[in-house]
Amino acid sequence: MNDMVRRSALTGLALSRQALWEAGPIALGFAFLLLPSLYGLFTGIWSTEDQAHGPIILALSVWLLARKWPAALAVPRSGGQGVGAVLFVLGLLMYMAGRSQQILAFEIGSFVVLAVAIVLIKLGGAALKVLWFPFFFMLFMVPLPSAVVAALTMPMKMAVSYATETLLFWAGYPIARSGVILQIGQYQLLVADACAGLQTLLTLEALGLFYLNVVRHTSAVRNTMLALLIIPISFTANVIRVLTLTLITYYFGDAAGQGFLHGFAGMVLFISALVLIISLDSALQYFIKRRTVA
Repeated sequence: MNDMVRRSALTGLALSRQALWEAGPIALGFAFLLLPSLYGLFTGIWSTEDQAHGPIILALSVWLLARKWPAALAVPRSGGQGVGAVLFVLGLLMYMAGRSQQILAFEIGSFVVLAVAIVLIKLGGAALKVLWFPFFFMLFMVPLPSAVVAALTMPMKMAVSYATETLLFWAGYPIARSGVILQIGQYQLLVADACAGLQTLLTLEALGLFYLNVVRHTSAVRNTMLALLIIPISFTANVIRVLTLTLITYYFGDAAGQGFLHGFAGMVLFISALVLIISLDSALQYFIKRRTVA
């Protein structure tokens, strides 16, 4: 009996050493590429308000990968090594182009491509089917081209500015609007890209998709309705954020609106979006149950 236990332990130790020898060089090589880029992102674009969601998306993606990793290891290894090799070369080319030419979309996107390639090469296509959502979720931290952001952000800012002006006017506040500039009392506020821009909308979209993936309802109707409602939820959360900033400025002055409380309004954005998502999810659950009973 003791010999069997000893053999089992030695076999497990040998497998662990084999896995370490296989994964160690891959992890070191990936870290060699990733760490300089992460340092540049944390001291650069991720330190700005417009791209502050990047570290959050990265952390949630890593958590999702860790959560699904045992299931990916449990599936039988299948084909996909050829596609993985092609993607690996493509990812390296993207990294070299992005790093040398300072194209952040290529530099950040290359890590997603490389990670997918490594999974295909080492574990196969069946494992990638298990891990597809974490890799898809990582795409939300890739910055879009500035031309696309500028073209889509202005209509969104106009809509949020109009909604804010209308709601506060109905509430009796002395407010007027010129484009994306709000005049309330003696203060003027410019609705910036970070308050109602495309990146903010994409961040809230990512939050909604993350919620759907974690909750994993069995009802297809419920999942579809929630996915469709994420866009109006994101717009509403943006309006709540601009309303909060406007009222803070009106009651406490411009310094309060642009200082600490401006950062707090960012928390209001995500909290209000999460509350709206959970509330609508609960309402959908109620109506679906009533329909099922009927």
